[in-house]
Amino acid sequence: MARHDEPDPATWWERYGHRLHGEPTGSGEGETTVAEHDGREPRAAYPQRQGAEAGAWFADPSGLPSVEQAEPARRPAGSAHLRAFDPDALVRARGPVPDRGWRRILHTATLGRVDPGPGPAQLAAQDRLARVRSHLAGTHRVAVTSLKGGVGKTTVTACLGLALAEHRGDRILALDANPDAGTLADRLTGHSDRTVRDLLDDLGAIDSWTAVSRYTSLAGRLQVLASEQDPAAGEAFTRDEYLRADEVLARFFSVMITDSGTGMVHSAMAGTLDVTDSLVVVGAPTVDGAGRASKTLDWLVAHGHERLVSDAVVVLVGRAGREIDAPALREHFGVRCRAVVEVPHDPHLATGGRIDAGRLRPATRDAFLELAAAVAEAFPARARR
Repeated sequence: MARHDEPDPATWWERYGHRLHGEPTGSGEGETTVAEHDGREPRAAYPQRQGAEAGAWFADPSGLPSVEQAEPARRPAGSAHLRAFDPDALVRARGPVPDRGWRRILHTATLGRVDPGPGPAQLAAQDRLARVRSHLAGTHRVAVTSLKGGVGKTTVTACLGLALAEHRGDRILALDANPDAGTLADRLTGHSDRTVRDLLDDLGAIDSWTAVSRYTSLAGRLQVLASEQDPAAGEAFTRDEYLRADEVLARFFSVMITDSGTGMVHSAMAGTLDVTDSLVVVGAPTVDGAGRASKTLDWLVAHGHERLVSDAVVVLVGRAGREIDAPALREHFGVRCRAVVEVPHDPHLATGGRIDAGRLRPATRDAFLELAAAVAEAFPARARR
């Protein structure tokens, strides 16, 4: 085996350009002791060599690059040098994709390279949805009423409930309080075997959501509570019974929409007005239909419900004739109430049968979504005490 001589510390620097680990060993001749200026223990210096051709040896180890000097300067740990983690800064911002018209066609054809952005109609729809999804604390009660029958009051109740239930995550109830065998459940689910009368008979046993759901039927995400179908029994639906039912139902539903019937002086209607938070008055863009809606507002003011009238939403259902001054009609109700919503004529609703939201015309869906947004604008952000 070949013999490997141990390196000589005295010649290591000349041959390899750096020193051995540890201190050089030797006879001690020419060695000097250097005391470190920073208080560390003194150690032997490198031996001095004469002659430039042999290379100069360092008498002071501080002449060599120290570990501290070789390290990059550290940035102070102060808050001024720290950046908070921002997840939004890691994602390239992208605006909403156009979903209709020539803007969508152009965006699709260019694979998104040309993005004209959303149009006014899409922006209006997004704003409408944001209003519908307004935060709600507690339970909000909405009464849909009119002095005149046949103007679409039950239709408005059903479509308002469907619009709110589809675009909100909380529980929505449509309650038929019409004492004259109301048709709300027939228009929405076709089931009216369990009614508000059955709920009143078992009111003491309702202590959970499961118990409540035995008395309601489902239309999409909307819960529906039918009215009593026997007119004789319906007359017994009094103000006190309505308030008792309302107290129990309010524990399980965020929004309760009551189809109140045409009897403004009926006992159940008195209970509805006692607890309602928002009022929807239904009329038609005709002399008769608009006149009845106006008289409904007059009656409410005369009976001490000025607050409900000033915050009410008037809904005009149907197409205005050529002889009707539609702007003047809107202005008449606009100065008395918070909002006016016009629902156009829709052949699907005109049949009077089961309502299928998917068969509504786009303009009709937009109108009921606007109604839902107008109602939701009155939702309280904090629970009432």
